[in-house]
Amino acid sequence: MTNKDFCETIGYDFRNPSLLDEALTHSSYANEHNRGGEKLKFNERLEFFGDAILEFLCSEYLFSAYKNLPEGTLTKMRAAAVCEESLAVLGRRIGLGEALYLGKGEEQNGGRENPSIIADAFEALLAAIYLDGGRDAAEAFLYPLLIPQIKTVCVQSKDYKSLLQQFIQNEPGESVEYVLESEDGPSHNKTFYMCVKYQNNVVGRGSGKSKRAAEQAAAHDALVLFGEIADET
Repeated sequence: MTNKDFCETIGYDFRNPSLLDEALTHSSYANEHNRGGEKLKFNERLEFFGDAILEFLCSEYLFSAYKNLPEGTLTKMRAAAVCEESLAVLGRRIGLGEALYLGKGEEQNGGRENPSIIADAFEALLAAIYLDGGRDAAEAFLYPLLIPQIKTVCVQSKDYKSLLQQFIQNEPGESVEYVLESEDGPSHNKTFYMCVKYQNNVVGRGSGKSKRAAEQAAAHDALVLFGEIADET
């Protein structure tokens, strides 16, 4: 893939193409081509900066989109959204592995599919876009990729309450309320029955061995009702 093709894929044209070259250059390629004279730059410094930009932009989005979630939950969501596995998924989505400059040995060892290499390059690319076009350009590149990934992370971790909160907050000023309807069983083995209300209407019900599990089940029921996730039953 040429740099021009890659820019078309990501929807961003660099004013300073050397930043893109640096973001896409792996140390193995630089080491093979540094034979005197000016040294080729590779992407580890940009990766360092991009890691900080990614954490900040992700934190800002979560803070704004999930206004009622506690710090601990937001921290777990951020960690899952920006981990190596998630970033490798995002990198593959934009064909990042195909665009990289790799040394021959790294190429032969499957470097274009290596999650660590792709994740690092994704952070470097984000930093390059930030340096070239500023924060607005970085957000325009990152958020269309990151926000669906956060939703995927919520579903995979069965954090349906967070996903429901995100869905509801698309409507300014709206919120949901979880209500304990009943409980049964002995004290050491209770089952809790919760409902979740939206605009004073019950939109989901669920049960579980703890109130938290029952709330998650109720949120799942509501998300199915709203068509945000498929009914798994």
